[in-house]
Amino acid sequence: MIQEIQQRLFALQDLGYKDFHSKLVPNIEANRIIGVRTPELRKLAKEFAKHEHIADFLSQQHHDYYEEINLHGFILCEQKDYDQCVKAIDAFLPMVDNWATCDLLSPKVFKQKKHREKLLVDIKRWLSSTEPYTIRFGIEMLMSHFLDEDFKPEYLGWVANEKGEHYYIKMMVAWFFATALAKQWDATLPYIEKKVMDKWVHNKSIQKAIESFRVNDEQKAYLRTLKQ
Repeated sequence: MIQEIQQRLFALQDLGYKDFHSKLVPNIEANRIIGVRTPELRKLAKEFAKHEHIADFLSQQHHDYYEEINLHGFILCEQKDYDQCVKAIDAFLPMVDNWATCDLLSPKVFKQKKHREKLLVDIKRWLSSTEPYTIRFGIEMLMSHFLDEDFKPEYLGWVANEKGEHYYIKMMVAWFFATALAKQWDATLPYIEKKVMDKWVHNKSIQKAIESFRVNDEQKAYLRTLKQ
């Protein structure tokens, strides 16, 4: 199974894309990157998700290639049972060692309203982790699923309390607050006005909000006055 997957991945190799993408994930050794574009990986994931022996691949706790890890993640996103998906995600997260792999994780089953309460419990658990990419994943799931009709102001505090110095956690906190300003302006603005977060995250949140087309010109002008 693993050999078959590797052969399929190398058949899709694009060396120009490999060179380009290697610069985006500099902490990954270049010889671990094959150079497969994301749309091709998604197509492959849909195919292999139905393979009778895919469990052999998903049971692996280590993969040789970056694209194997990403393919593993995309396959998990296809799972239809919530509890099984979370169990598989929990087993997968220790393998995540870069922002791109972390951010591709968007399980379809998480979108179902009937799982909202369970998902919140799991998000809190991920946020309490000591692993940076598990925390980043938790923040992203909160941003993706709980800033619209299921929003509660307390969720802002969950993310604002993430004080870690890891760059990719701080970037995700800023992304979360920029999105929250676009979607829940009144509830989110006090966190910026009161300068609750550290200076870097505070300013990056404002920068990202100003870059957003979902924040109007008047709001952007006011945010500029709140920079530290």
